Amino acid sequence: MKKVKLFTIAALLIGMAGIESCGPVIISSRPSRPTPPWFYPNRVVNVRYVFFPDHMIYYDLTLRSYLYFENGIWITVSNLPPRYRSINLNRTRRIQINNYFGDDIRAYHSRNMTIKKGRRTIRDN
Repeated sequence: MKKVKLFTIAALLIGMAGIESCGPVIISSRPSRPTPPWFYPNRVVNVRYVFFPDHMIYYDLTLRSYLYFENGIWITVSNLPPRYRSINLNRTRRIQINNYFGDDIRAYHSRNMTIKKGRRTIRDN
């Protein structure tokens, strides 16, 4: 009985030492969903938004959500609605928004959107 008690205590001490050696535990409020497959996985970039100008869709990499303009308002969703599901975002033209990290995409869009010869572009300030 004494051997079982010593073995149990030794196992607990070894287990606790093993857990402590794993390093700090990080708790984040960010969603745990991975980035979408069209955004180069395993690549570190300092970008918050990706813009698909042909479809007027933004993707927020911080919140892992899509933003699109419909009926005069910006809508934020985690998955695109069925009318956008036929779009192959791997092959669609996209622009990484390198100079904006704020939360108000509406203000950024109205300041930086231009139309040149029928194509939407983002002015890079």
